[in-house]
Amino acid sequence: MSDYFTVFGLPRKLGVDAEALQQRFYELSRQHHPDFHQGVGAERQAEVLGQSALINRAYRALRDPLARVEYLIALEEGRETREGASDKPKAPRELLEEMMEVQEALEEARAEGLAGDAGTRLREERHRLEERYTAEAAAIVARSAEWDRLVDEGADRRPLLEWFKQRLATRAYLRTVIDDLSDALGEREDQHVSHRRH
Repeated sequence: MSDYFTVFGLPRKLGVDAEALQQRFYELSRQHHPDFHQGVGAERQAEVLGQSALINRAYRALRDPLARVEYLIALEEGRETREGASDKPKAPRELLEEMMEVQEALEEARAEGLAGDAGTRLREERHRLEERYTAEAAAIVARSAEWDRLVDEGADRRPLLEWFKQRLATRAYLRTVIDDLSDALGEREDQHVSHRRH
């Protein structure tokens, strides 16, 4: 597994200077851009293309604070990551219990239609869950400095890693429920608000 932090010469920490990362990305992109290696043999051309693709994947993963946490978890656990692939994390039990109310609202809306109270209730539930989804992201990012401190101290990071995984699982489940509510309301996500990693 390629270490995206190593690609950019960074320590395996969550605190990343976004401007410095972008500048290094531009430098590496120019250095490994296939257009600058036209006269080389086929084998070297393939290496350059592979390196260019790696730099792009690394930049996408490290430029976003939540993607950085997700990547770090995979790296720490020795798992491969693929663009667009996602493990389906188990939803926390307390969240599943909470979602029973949302399911009731969905069933009510399906039985009664979206006019009146049922549609209003679905929109209120979606709004509440969107706020929680955003709050989960903020909580994850807020604890990033704690990870870096634990790395510096050589302390046990496993409890925090598990906490990150649980919060990300909560976000994934919330995203699914929010999308279900939007579908039930006939409002596609791209027509409502984009929530990818925000």
